[in-house]
Amino acid sequence: MEKSDRKSEILSVAARLFRERGYSAVSMRDIAQEMDMKAASLYNHITSKQQILVSIVIRIAEEFTVGMERISSSGDSAIHQLEQLIDLHIELTLHDPSVIACLNNDWMHLTDSDLKYFLKMRDKYEEGFKAILKRGMTNGEIANVNLEVIMFALLSTLRTFYLWYGRKKLLSGDELKVQMKRVLLNGIITST
Repeated sequence: MEKSDRKSEILSVAARLFRERGYSAVSMRDIAQEMDMKAASLYNHITSKQQILVSIVIRIAEEFTVGMERISSSGDSAIHQLEQLIDLHIELTLHDPSVIACLNNDWMHLTDSDLKYFLKMRDKYEEGFKAILKRGMTNGEIANVNLEVIMFALLSTLRTFYLWYGRKKLLSGDELKVQMKRVLLNGIITST
């Protein structure tokens, strides 16, 4: 197995263990044992548990940031941009829910410049989300409701989607996108 493949496997196993036990409760020895290798061999691929965390969290945060930049610069309507952001969250979650769990639950274990970089990306992402919502309100596409309430409702649902979907898996990814967009953007009340 090539070194880069082995490193990817290590990151995948570590993300799953972090999700199951929490970052603080997982040791390099645990990761090595789960991979059926000696802890010393693990260090041929990764220098530390912190490096694993950085690799997982920063990579997925960058994917969200790049997605936001692409979507927010598209010139599409605010509603279409929100639909694309919902799709982005669902796609990344379905691809690897353990990585999303690590992003949400373990980012606070980042240190120094990695933590600053992550927080900068998170703030930029949230500001992009707010800008889309504000534009939608200004254009009359989105109801004039408290912006922070909308942000909380949408982002808390999207960020914790991995918790629910991992247990249910009642819908295909495509059907899930349709249903989530309908509920999050149109609500649950029938028009009368």
